Parts: sequence; C-alpha cells; structure tokens
Amino acid sequence: MKKGLFILGSVIIILAGWLIFSDDGNQTVNKEESNDKLVALSTFTIIADMVAEVGGDKIESMSLTKPGAEIHGYETTPSDLVRASQADIFFENGMNLELWADKLRANIPDVPSYVVSEGVEVASIAEGDYEGLPNPHAWMSPEQGKRYIENIRQALVQEAPEHAEYFNANAAAYTERLTAVDTRLRESLSEIPDNNRFLVTCEGAFTYLANDYNLKEVYLWAINDESGGSPRDVADVIDVVRENQIPTVFCESTVEPRLQMEVVQSTGATLGKPLYVDSLSPDDGPAPNYIGLLEHTADTIIEGLTNTQ
Repeated sequence: MKKGLFILGSVIIILAGWLIFSDDGNQTVNKEESNDKLVALSTFTIIADMVAEVGGDKIESMSLTKPGAEIHGYETTPSDLVRASQADIFFENGMNLELWADKLRANIPDVPSYVVSEGVEVASIAEGDYEGLPNPHAWMSPEQGKRYIENIRQALVQEAPEHAEYFNANAAAYTERLTAVDTRLRESLSEIPDNNRFLVTCEGAFTYLANDYNLKEVYLWAINDESGGSPRDVADVIDVVRENQIPTVFCESTVEPRLQMEVVQSTGATLGKPLYVDSLSPDDGPAPNYIGLLEHTADTIIEGLTNTQ
C-alpha cells in the first residue's frame, strides 16, 4: 500500500510540472518558468501576501487556501500536495491555528518550515473551551504584524542569502508602511465615543486589535469550530448589547452570520459590514492585501460604532 501511494504521489508531482492551475483553482508554479525564484508556500492568503511583499520579484509566493476560505477547519486536498512538492520554503502562522497543516508538512520533510508568529506578544483566549490557549490572530495588530515581517525576512535571508540586501530593504519599507497604518488606525479608532467602544463579533479574532486600540471585545465564540455559538453564548451577547446599547454588531467574512442575526433581531442593533480577519478578499474586493485588510476593518468598525441609528 505504501509503495502504491508513493507511486501515485510521484505521478501527481510529475504532472504538476505541466500545470499552471490545479483542479480546485489554486495556483501552482511551473518550475521551468519560475527559474531561480524561491517558491514560498504559505498556509493562508494573509501570510502569502506578507511573504510576497518581503520577497518581491525574487520569490514566487503561493497560498494553500484561496481568498475567502475558512482556515480553521480547512481540509487539505491532493492538489495541496502538488503545491507543497513545488515549494522551497513553507510558512505557517502557528499558535494552533493550522493543525491541519501537520499532515501536509510531514509529506515535505525536506522543505524548511517557518512559524511567522514566533516572538509575538501572545494574548490568551479568555474563556470557553479554549481558555488559556494562545489566540492565534496576532496579525490583526500592526505592531505584532511587524514581528511577522521580521520572521519572514529572516527566513528568506536564511534560504536565499544571495538576495539578503534586497529582502532587508523590502522588509524595512514594508515595516514603515505598517507603522503608518498603525498611526492612522490609532487616530481613527480614537474617534469612537467611549460609550460605544464595544466590538461585538462572531469569532473572538480581534483580541490583538482591541487591545491595541482600547476596544472592549465581545464575541459569540472564541475559535471557529462546531462547539461555538451555544444558546447560552448568544444570550450572553444579547445581554451585553442591550445593556450597553451597542449600535452595531459584526461577523467575519468567512462566517455565516446566522447566530449574529439572532442578536440583531433581539436587540435592534444593526449588522455591520463583514470584517476581514482570516482571509483576504479577491483582488477586486475591499481587502485584497494585508494592509488593505487592516484599513478596511478599521473603517468598518468606525462606521458601525459611530452609527447613531
């Protein structure tokens, strides 16, 4: 059986050299066309975008998941093995976010793997089944996002030292842009009235952003999974929204807002525009890159929480 699986895997890998797109629409790399570029594979779109910014035209950056995909419970496909087999370097977030990547990584033992969240100031999940575990969404803080950039820079320099100066310059420029975004977000979010500084979401994915900008985080579930959003969870959020007369509640772009609509119907609050956190939008959407995601999220929160109905 193992020999058969090895032969099947070899055939898939050989076929990958002829493909530009895999069977599920995810991009693959033609090795002949990429030439001397370092092929970087990331677990999801936000990391892939960061890697592309630091790597520039010296790398080919791919994401396992497509824009709009739910990453917590993602299930790997045969075409993911194709992309993994093409990679020269593998990036993941860590902090228990992509447990599904463990099996995939085991199939590419010769591909160096890097965790981009190494060294961030970890915020723990405050309650529920995951209490005490690290909240994995550290990229939602521009300050912590800088740590991601530095980790990516170090990894690319390690794997392609001949381009070190180029990677260093790109990382420095990208960090400056993120600092500017942080300043803008701080100034903009400070305009939200004190009595409206409640960020009510479906998933507790905004802890880092809330901590940075002095918002009070309320959510239906801590991490996207089947145990989230119990009747008790929904009732607790309804109580908070009613008591504090919160004008707008939100849900993430990758989540069906069915339970949040129960909060809306019970309180008279408005359902705000979708917040982007786990995935970028398509290129023609409101969050086509990491910095755009942060800016769009801040603008959406401000619009919702300054809504006087």
